[in-house]
Amino acid sequence: MELANAIFLAGKALGAGLCMGIGAIGPALGEGNAVSKTLEGMARQPETAGTLRSTMIMGCAITETTGIYSLLIALLILFVLR
Repeated sequence: MELANAIFLAGKALGAGLCMGIGAIGPALGEGNAVSKTLEGMARQPETAGTLRSTMIMGCAITETTGIYSLLIALLILFVLR
C-alpha cells in the first residue's frame, strides 16, 4: 500500500511540474515577443509610444492569465486530487 501511495504522489508531483513547465513557457515567450515588438514600434514612431505602451500592457496582462491558470491547475493537482 505504501508503494502505491508513493507512486501516486510521484505522479502528482510530475503532473504538476509538467503543467507549470509547459504552461509557463507560452506566456514567457509571448510577453517577451510583445515587449520586443512594442519597443521596436516606439523606436520607429515615438509619437505613438503612449498608445503602444497601453496596448502592450493589456496584451501582457491577458497573456499572463495562461500562466496563472497553469499555476491554478498545478495547485489543484497537488492539493485537491486524492
